[in-house]
Amino acid sequence: MNDPLLTTESAAHEAGVAPATIRKWVQLGHLRPAGRRGRSQTFRLSEVFAAERVARRR
Repeated sequence: MNDPLLTTESAAHEAGVAPATIRKWVQLGHLRPAGRRGRSQTFRLSEVFAAERVARRR
């Protein structure tokens, strides 16, 4: 399965949250960056959805 890499902004759009929420999930350890695209961090789509599920359970 090909798991697309998303920028912070794209990841936030897919999860229906603000980009600041994605950055907070990284800070809390719920989400790890997969790499970088220029100055932007990238995230695997499946990991964004997994972090979203963890955050919504709280």
